[in-house]
Amino acid sequence: STTGSNRIMNVQPILAADREGPVAVGHNGNFTNTRALHEMLIQKGAIFQTTVDSELVIHLLATSQKPTFEERLSEALTQIEGAYCLVMLTKDSIIGARDPYGFRPLCLGKTETGWVIASETCALDIIGAEYVREVEPGEIVIIDKNGPRSIKPHPAQEPHFCIFEYIYFSRPDSFIFGECVDTIRRSIGRQLAVEHPVKADIVISVPDSSNSAALGYSAVSGFPFEIGLIRN
Repeated sequence: STTGSNRIMNVQPILAADREGPVAVGHNGNFTNTRALHEMLIQKGAIFQTTVDSELVIHLLATSQKPTFEERLSEALTQIEGAYCLVMLTKDSIIGARDPYGFRPLCLGKTETGWVIASETCALDIIGAEYVREVEPGEIVIIDKNGPRSIKPHPAQEPHFCIFEYIYFSRPDSFIFGECVDTIRRSIGRQLAVEHPVKADIVISVPDSSNSAALGYSAVSGFPFEIGLIRN
């Protein structure tokens, strides 16, 4: 779960029956106005089946009076505050959406037979998909039988990328926010050696996300990189 307890009812994707058919929602991030939206929807008669903030998307869609799914989704996402990327599946489309600040990464890829939306580019590599581009901050990409189209319901904002994607979350072979994660981590390690030199014999990492940073630290400090910890 993104928020709430790790109980079976909170497992994603969240499935529901919309007025236009079935819909599934997968969510990476956290909403910051969850309590206010939850109370508002409860007053409108919403009955929640989970304790995760992700379910708010379903209820905001259901209570919107806009005529089309696209308009209802746009209205729903403009009411949500916080860091999020969404991937949705309807009966005839795949949808990806990114918050207007772009806190979390999301990318668009293509195979010979279809389209892919994923948080990290390494997911595209695994299935042999071609990287097309990042989903832009505040953008909603809708993919149907005619291919992808884009809408931007949010006012433009200055991007604010989550630094922990580079430091910890992402795989080193992914390209996040336009940069290779391994390259960034090695740069961080080199800079750490410049700003905080120490007397030592070896450099070790706390695997696996810090392997690249440790290599960067080793390169500048001159201390050899060694394996000191192994994940159990």
